[in-house]
Order: sequence, then structure tokens, then C-alpha cells
Amino acid sequence: MNQVVSFVDEQEVVRLTQELIRIPSVFRPEQPGANEERVALFVADYLRNMGMQVFYEEVVPGRPNVIAFYDSGRPGKTLLFEAHTDVVTEGDREAWSYDPFGGQISGGRIYGRGSCDTKGNLAAAICAVKAIQRSKETFTGKILLCIPCDEEGMMIGIKDFIRRGWANHVDAAIICEPEENQLCITQKGAMRAILRTYGKMAHGAMPLTGINPNTRMARAIVALEELERKEMARLGQHSMLGWPSITPTILQAPVKGDAQINVVPDQCMTTLDIRTVPGQDHDELRHEMQEILDCLAREDDKFKATLEVIEERPWTLTGMEEEVVRAVASSYQEITKKEPVYNGVPGATDGTFLHKAGIPILTTGAGDRHIPHHADEYVDIDQLVESTQLFALSALTYLTQPVRA
Repeated sequence: MNQVVSFVDEQEVVRLTQELIRIPSVFRPEQPGANEERVALFVADYLRNMGMQVFYEEVVPGRPNVIAFYDSGRPGKTLLFEAHTDVVTEGDREAWSYDPFGGQISGGRIYGRGSCDTKGNLAAAICAVKAIQRSKETFTGKILLCIPCDEEGMMIGIKDFIRRGWANHVDAAIICEPEENQLCITQKGAMRAILRTYGKMAHGAMPLTGINPNTRMARAIVALEELERKEMARLGQHSMLGWPSITPTILQAPVKGDAQINVVPDQCMTTLDIRTVPGQDHDELRHEMQEILDCLAREDDKFKATLEVIEERPWTLTGMEEEVVRAVASSYQEITKKEPVYNGVPGATDGTFLHKAGIPILTTGAGDRHIPHHADEYVDIDQLVESTQLFALSALTYLTQPVRA
């Protein structure tokens, strides 16, 4: 079974990664056709040519999921590989030394937006299946490729995948993300919220004739910072995920209309990027934040604020005893002759919602975990090939026999 790694074609993985990078899939709603559609059509055709059973499903117009099965024809478990098609914006092209959509090779690396996060790993997952096909190794059950849109946004792709029932019979999932081939068994949760304070417009020379929402927002932000410190003291620094956080990101006043230096605005808005770790309960945290606002309102009868949680992603933790973790760990040892490094994902992935659906997940893949979203994003070719080997051997290990502790 471990001979499957010899069927991984390095040039094939590199070539497919380059082809995927060269199809821009930044979601720009203001530009017609600037979405994941072109790359999804390419991937769907590629998988059909491999003989896989392929489903192409639009989540919203122009933003499809691609779902494909490689079925052994024998009853057994279903292992899912997940890798998204969307990439973040390239930003200022002048900040790049390489064409962000060129897929250029230099110094043993492939450069371009998505090379690391996560088109390289998408290519690795596809080429891992091709290696299994070429090896003619027998296994039981199915390999399922889930290739969704919008992982970098509100994750509408994976939510649609689950809503349509595709996850119902999945036994375990490997989330293909840039983690330097470390085995990530936990990841931070996330809450995204909009905090608004309300006031009354007034002349800046006569502020007492109005109600200033900015000073009231400042009080709220300081109080939330104190809550963050309290949570950090209560939980400590997580060994794999680091610290929990409550981070104001966007700050805007007025929310509508033009700002003017001599006008007290009627409203102030901030967005909160809240990252949670095991031991935090999202409902309790939401309640504590609301209590802060209620306390400020009791102290100031002109204080008025609302807190709206617009997205929630629970933290995840997969036990090391889970069969998928043991399968990937033993495969890593077989390929590298080294002990695996266990770690956590500092952000959230599509695996968040698969975990919420009851599926054990493990996140791993090629790419320096600090490189995603940077200019001159790259993936090391050697590591990418190792990921392809790891995916292929892990699939066979998981689907052919239970892994003993």
C-alpha cells in the first residue's frame, strides 16, 4: 500500500498548480465574471477526464461548488478531502515581484495568488487521487472531493454543501490548507459582530446640544478590551492556538453621509473580529458583551448601543485517538521517517462547519502558514509533492484498515 507514493507525478502536481493559479478566482462582485466560476469549470472537466463522478452545483450565480467521488465499488467508509477555489485579492500588483496570476517557478517555488492558500493543496488532493488510480491499490469505501467556493468570505460554499446533504455520510475529513504538513487537530473559533453606538448630530462647537456616539464607542471598546484580558487570564495561552482575542477592526463615524470635522455624528460603528479557543462558550461570551453595553447604559442614560453577531464559527478539537488522525500520522511517519508535528490552525477553515456537522477533521497541507494573503505568495515544490504523497497514503490507510493506537 505504501508504494502509492511512487505513483505521485511531481510534474503533474506542479503543472496543475500553475494552471489553477493562472485562472484568477478573486471574488469581486462589482466585476462581471470575477468569481470562482472559471476555475470551477476547469476543475470539474479535469475530474471528469479522470473518470470521477462529478457534480457541479451553483451556490449563488457564478459561485459553484464542485463535488467528485472516486468509488472503490466496495462498501466502506467515506473520506473527504476539502480545498476551496477562491483566493483573496492580490492587492497592489506593484508590491509583487512576480505576476500574481502567472504561476512562475523560481528557486524551487511556485509563485502566485493561491499557490499556498490553497490551489497548491487542491492540486495535491486531485493528484493524490490520480496516484491511487494509477497504483491500482484496492480499498473500500469512497474518496470524496469537496471543492467549494467562498472559503475566504462567509463560507457559503461549505454551508451549501452541508445543507444539501453531502456531508451526511462522510466519516472523516482532511482539510487541505497551508500548514507546512503539520497535523492540525484544533482550530480557533470566530465570531464576527457589528457594534453600533447611537447619538444625535450637533455642531462641534456646541457638542452638548447633541449626543456624541464616538466617546460612547470608546468606552465600549475599552470595556471589551478588559473582557479580552479577563478571558486571557482565565484560559491562559493555548498550547497550539495561542490567545483568545476580541479585536475591533473597522471604525466608522458617521456610518452614512460625509464626515466633517466640525460635526458630531449621529452614529458610530465598529466591527469586532472575535477569536475563541477551547474552553470558551460563544453564548456566554455574547451574553458578557451585552452585559457590558447594559452596564454602560445604566451609567449613562444617553448611552444607546446594539450588538449584532453576523457570523459564528465554533472552535474545533479532534482527539488524537480519532482514526483519521492516526491514519495521517502513520502515513507521515512512513513517508518522511520523522515524527509528525501536531499543531492548531490560528484561523478558521471550512472544516469548522464540517466539525459542527459531526465529522472528525484534520487540517494539513503544503505551504508556510505565514505566507497566505501576502504579496509574492508561494509554495515550495518539495513540500507540495510531500503533501500529495501524504494525501494519497493517508486515504489508502484510512480506507483499507482501522489504524491501531
